[in-house]
Amino acid sequence: LSLIDAGHYNVNTAYAAVNRLRCDDAHPYIYKTHDLGKTWQLIVNGLPDDPINAVREDPKKKGLLYASSETQVYVSFDDGDHWQSLRLNMPATSVRDIIIKDDDLIAATHGRGFWILDNVTSLRQMVNNTTPHDILFQPETAIRVRWNLNPDTPLPPDEPAGQNPPDGAMIDYYLKEKAKGEVTLDIIDSKGKVIRHYSSNDTLYTIPEVDLPLFWIRPQQILSAEGGSHRFLWDMHYAPLNLPPSYPISAIYKNTAPRATSPWVMPGNYTAKLSVNGKTFSQPLVIKMDPRVKTSLADLQKQHDLALQCYEGRKKLSGMSNEIANLRKQAKELAKNPSEELAVALNKLDEKINSIEKVTPGSKSKSLDQVYSSFSSLFNDLEETDMPVTSQVVEAVKTNEIQLTKLEKNWSQIKSIELPKINAELRKADRMETLKIDE
Repeated sequence: LSLIDAGHYNVNTAYAAVNRLRCDDAHPYIYKTHDLGKTWQLIVNGLPDDPINAVREDPKKKGLLYASSETQVYVSFDDGDHWQSLRLNMPATSVRDIIIKDDDLIAATHGRGFWILDNVTSLRQMVNNTTPHDILFQPETAIRVRWNLNPDTPLPPDEPAGQNPPDGAMIDYYLKEKAKGEVTLDIIDSKGKVIRHYSSNDTLYTIPEVDLPLFWIRPQQILSAEGGSHRFLWDMHYAPLNLPPSYPISAIYKNTAPRATSPWVMPGNYTAKLSVNGKTFSQPLVIKMDPRVKTSLADLQKQHDLALQCYEGRKKLSGMSNEIANLRKQAKELAKNPSEELAVALNKLDEKINSIEKVTPGSKSKSLDQVYSSFSSLFNDLEETDMPVTSQVVEAVKTNEIQLTKLEKNWSQIKSIELPKINAELRKADRMETLKIDE
């Protein structure tokens, strides 16, 4: 007898693993009893000749069994009536014992190694080992935790080290076959607002020239529309800003994510909605805070709200900057052959735009770039820790919001007053061009 495991749902149930390898017997032996051991049933259907070391029943799903052998791990969805391999990417190795901790399956090998299969919640939701149709599994509870706080240089790639679990909410889904069109995944907050949208039609962002080997960078993930089982990771942030990615010095070999440009979401209740082949599947998604963080929910909410203000402020300023660049490009073309009245109007427009992009030394107002840079710095201060916000940061965000409002007002006046004047001059001169913001 190698190991016996008491059932979790019936006091009369137990499972036993018998290893006869030392008797030159390589057959698998797993037994179960439902009558306190008066009778035992051999349950090895689907197992090859592979001596079994351990068998365990899942503590959250009745009839879901795991077994470990001299080469790998197996799983049964029907109380041992049928077994199949759960080896995945594990090497062929003697797995001496297995245990289920919360939602993870841990395997201990003879080579003094530990392997962890993160998040077995999708296995618990499978019925009789079949997924006959497209399905979105209910995600496990996600923990908002700062994955890597090492500020120093990274470990060398050849340094022996374990792997961290995925740093986000794991969303598992199954497609019976390749989708006929686009597959989308939306993350929706408790107020019904879509805060993150993914699509199988998304494209990879371009990695700029960086002063580090590319093998440090985490491969980008796009929502798959292929048939089969899939795991997609949501980083528990809002959609990132459209900026070139930058990477921290605390890199991890083949798994370094770019610095976040959007805030963490708050702990709470969310909904994952998968749309495929004209059907929509929804599942609740719960996010909890790192239990080591003792900051109150009210302080976390304040931090979140201020970071969101900085994030939204940067988005508005980026949009304004793009509009200004577009307008300047059009005005430059018009200035090649202007009438006297048009030249005056274009010069006035240029002065007005300069008042937004540049400020007079000593002025209390800030330029667009200055406000953007200030929002960026404040965002980094707010997002680098889960501690209560200082009064200085609160005041600085408030000041920046005032400056943003001034810039928006000035830009709005340019669009509503100066542009119509120039377009009126163009119509007088019977010219076909007009200045447009949304070109």
